[in-house]
Amino acid sequence: MSRTVSSIVAGRPISEGPGGMVQSTNPSDTSEVVAEVALGDAGTFVAACEAARDAQPGWAAVPAPVRGRAIQQIGRLVEDNKEALARLVTAEVGKPYAESLGEVQEIIDTCNFFLGEGRRLYGQTVPSEMPDKQLFTYRTPVGVAAIITAGNFPVAVPSWYLVPALLCGNAVVWKPAEYAPALGDALAQLFLHGGLPDGVFNLVLADGPTTFAGLETSLARGLVDKVGFTGSTQVGRQIGELCGRHLQSPCLELGGKNPLVVMDDADLDLAVEGALFSGFGTAGQRCTSLGTVIAHEAIHDEFLARLTTAVEGAAIGDPRQDVLYGPMIHERFLQNFEEKWLGLIRDHHGVQGSSGVGRITAGNPRDGFVGDPERGLFVHPTIVSGVRGDDELAVTETFGPLVGVARFSDWEDAMALANGHGYGLSASIYTTNPRHAFRYRERITAGMVSVNNSTSGAEAHLPFGGNGKSGNGSRQSGVWVLDQFTRWQSMNWDYAGRLQKAQMETADVEADTGFRLG
Repeated sequence: MSRTVSSIVAGRPISEGPGGMVQSTNPSDTSEVVAEVALGDAGTFVAACEAARDAQPGWAAVPAPVRGRAIQQIGRLVEDNKEALARLVTAEVGKPYAESLGEVQEIIDTCNFFLGEGRRLYGQTVPSEMPDKQLFTYRTPVGVAAIITAGNFPVAVPSWYLVPALLCGNAVVWKPAEYAPALGDALAQLFLHGGLPDGVFNLVLADGPTTFAGLETSLARGLVDKVGFTGSTQVGRQIGELCGRHLQSPCLELGGKNPLVVMDDADLDLAVEGALFSGFGTAGQRCTSLGTVIAHEAIHDEFLARLTTAVEGAAIGDPRQDVLYGPMIHERFLQNFEEKWLGLIRDHHGVQGSSGVGRITAGNPRDGFVGDPERGLFVHPTIVSGVRGDDELAVTETFGPLVGVARFSDWEDAMALANGHGYGLSASIYTTNPRHAFRYRERITAGMVSVNNSTSGAEAHLPFGGNGKSGNGSRQSGVWVLDQFTRWQSMNWDYAGRLQKAQMETADVEADTGFRLG
């Protein structure tokens, strides 16, 4: 049975659905309706921002350790509902159940980390250059944060924004992906039952253009102080431009074309395992998914043969079973994969990895497919060999189970391929030589680097984010995200009883600058 979900503003469901009614379906079985969705409109988004603006001062006045207690309770609620939420992740976005459990665990880990940060929102006492004067710094909440997230990690990535934003004393308006509305509602219910006052957490279910219109109005009216966005580079640019007009710096986590370099001294079995998971896990629909393997010419052919064997033998299909990956998340991603990304393959490329290319159907079968491919949005895994630096495939994010393989002969060739796409999110190198690992870290433009590990796999206490086309340098997770949701405030307290003028009345010490050793 499907549920009916809607926006939630100031603790009240907006069940009338001014943006219309749509259905959310299971991508592994499109005949299954996961939720009936009452969409909001631009006015709903603005109303949510107004509610957040009204509630934020009261929430900021709550002592930070008490706000940390709310985060602790949210984390425990998520933990108690872990299996149910993971099953919903599998049902609504088609992620294999084992991965869905891992995604929910990421929320728990994030809450566990930040509950203690409520007691560690440290400022500093700074020495003054004048007597009888003290200097202080404080972290203060930014105000209202509007958070817009994608659906490939429909509950984990939102928690990276929502948890620290709330802990720091902000009120939030969250707009999840329109193709994951049931998950948006489920996570919102867990947050709302964790002890947050009405209006501190608001949920808006809407499509992209509607959301942009609501955000534009809210920024113009001074209702939003911070925007967080996870999604495509193209939309990220538009949001960055909009925020720039209001002198705001958004937190942007965008796409990637993540390289994996395999040196001639690498453990090839380990490298193949990492490439398989990072390239084809979640059907390649991660911002950190492997884009191009860059293999040394001495091991290129052997690596390609081993990777091809591994991909050909991988279980693909029903995400409720033990599979490497399930369906494409939504029809739009299936369409892009077939019409755009596969269209980047050229005559000089080789194609391998499956018994077909494109959508898996009865007429275009995948050997060993788990389940019935006709019921869902499944595509063949695709390895494209012979990739060159001047190929469009080498510089374009392909959001799906498609991995390029390129050959290099010297270090400069490898780095040109690894950095030439203009993205800078995640990168990996497989080597047994520490010199190679440290040289790679120094030269790669990515914000996150792995050695002998895949391009995917973030931990809740490390900074997450990218550079170039992958983001604007902002970081999520760990203590680094606090800089996104707080502003530094300085205070000076002069108790000298008279006006002391900085840089004008500063004491000095006299030195004998002419002294020399004999």
